[in-house]
Amino acid sequence: MTDRIKLTGFSHGGGCGCKIAPSVLERLLSELPKDSLPYPSLMVGLENGDDAAVYDLGNGQALVATTDFFMPIVDDGYDFGRIAATNALSDVYAMGAKPILALALLAMPIDKLPDSVIRDIVRGGMDACKGAGIPVAGGHSIDSVEPIYGLVALGLGDKAKIKRNDKAQAGDVLILSKPIGIGILSAALKKDALSPDGYAAMISLTTTLNSAGPSIAAIEGVHAMTDVTGFALLGHLWEMARGSKLTAVLKANDVPVIPEALELAQKGFVTGASGRNWNSYGSHVALCEGLPEWRKNLLNDPQTSGGLLIAAGKQAASAVLSVLAGAGAIVGHLEEGEAGIRVAG
Repeated sequence: MTDRIKLTGFSHGGGCGCKIAPSVLERLLSELPKDSLPYPSLMVGLENGDDAAVYDLGNGQALVATTDFFMPIVDDGYDFGRIAATNALSDVYAMGAKPILALALLAMPIDKLPDSVIRDIVRGGMDACKGAGIPVAGGHSIDSVEPIYGLVALGLGDKAKIKRNDKAQAGDVLILSKPIGIGILSAALKKDALSPDGYAAMISLTTTLNSAGPSIAAIEGVHAMTDVTGFALLGHLWEMARGSKLTAVLKANDVPVIPEALELAQKGFVTGASGRNWNSYGSHVALCEGLPEWRKNLLNDPQTSGGLLIAAGKQAASAVLSVLAGAGAIVGHLEEGEAGIRVAG
């Protein structure tokens, strides 16, 4: 962390917590067409709020296209760049594809930030892409009131192995590849209440690529996949349950949580986006009796560069966990019933 420039002080929000609330986004898009029929090669579009658009190239391959950008979640420019780029690439991995190139999206208050800080942001993004084996091949920049950075990311995948977020099946288990709690850590950071170890955990998790996505997508019995970002675990699970027309049963106590985030949540740390998330989809969630408010807040906590949420048949679960090499956890299952979520203890 740097004492010279506090990037988070230049913006009203940070990371995926900047996202427009799900209910507001749905309202804004409600009168726009979602019909992909005029474009028969478009495999995935606006139908269920999936992670990326997918276009059939006609040769057994599919082109995956996405974009993601946000305001600083940390004060260090290099770390901010790495986090934002890793988060953007996650959408490609979540579709079961491999990134092939990226374009940078850069909006900066040129008169307020030193050139060195802006270069650090861009360098961080380039290094994250280098780690994914792809170039930043161009981009676009503007002078902006608040600092914003992200990517347009393109990927390629086997058409038959592309994974949507709405094809889960009854009986599937739910597997989460990263612990939650990034939003809580971010809230503590802004209040100077995050320990050095907590910050290190935050940077490590948010800059870890979800590169296991294509390998997981190739496992027979994996039916659906998405990544957990600004709409939180409950929000992205709701998208999966709604699209698949199933009831998701989430075992709250089995959801992995970053240790310091767990402590901070119990002390009352929470983000504003957590409440906005709950107000957007809480009517579709049945909470178990006695669930602590801090636990509910964690399930609504916006994740920046969060993990993969995978729906897989029981026989495929061990193979998925093997690919994740100990990083994943089974957090629930899907069953027949009205589209929604039931949170168990």
